[in-house]
Amino acid sequence: MNIVCLLGSPRPQGNSAIVSKRFCDTAEGLGSEVKTFALNKLKYRGCQACMTCKTRLDRCVLKDDLSEVLEAVRESDILVIASPTYYGDLSSQLKAFIDRTFSFLVPDYQTNPNPCRIKPGKKLVFIQTQAEPDENAFSDVFPRYEAFFKWYGFDGTHLIRACGVVDAGEVETHKDILSLAEETAKTILKQP
Repeated sequence: MNIVCLLGSPRPQGNSAIVSKRFCDTAEGLGSEVKTFALNKLKYRGCQACMTCKTRLDRCVLKDDLSEVLEAVRESDILVIASPTYYGDLSSQLKAFIDRTFSFLVPDYQTNPNPCRIKPGKKLVFIQTQAEPDENAFSDVFPRYEAFFKWYGFDGTHLIRACGVVDAGEVETHKDILSLAEETAKTILKQP
């Protein structure tokens, strides 16, 4: 399996990065190829609403560091999105990537029964961490983005969520979350 992992945190050793690393290390151990992008280290802009991807090209017209990321996602079997919760949503680094996935949609996406240009059947692993310990807080984040990726043709989505992790690395003390990351990789890759 070809896995693309997108790290949305500005902290290289942040909690969401640690959980995604556990998932990806497990998947690599099971024979998958993993390509990780730390979005905060890249130089890119958000969607410019130019509509070139709907009128003249079948991809985003912008030529920046996100071009490689978008192409890698097109070719992937599994997409791992990892982000801390900032102001009740994903990090801005990850949100800018998601906005640029507008280029995945065909020109008549609003009426087309197959609205997306990328191969259907991909799996999504959504890793969300938050300082707030209350699981009811920010529980709306995953369903909102899950709906977009299902619309794109992703047919399997998995949430790994750690609540009450504040300091970088604190998730290391949450063995249940790290075990869930491992088990999710095994489940997706159908390994005992």
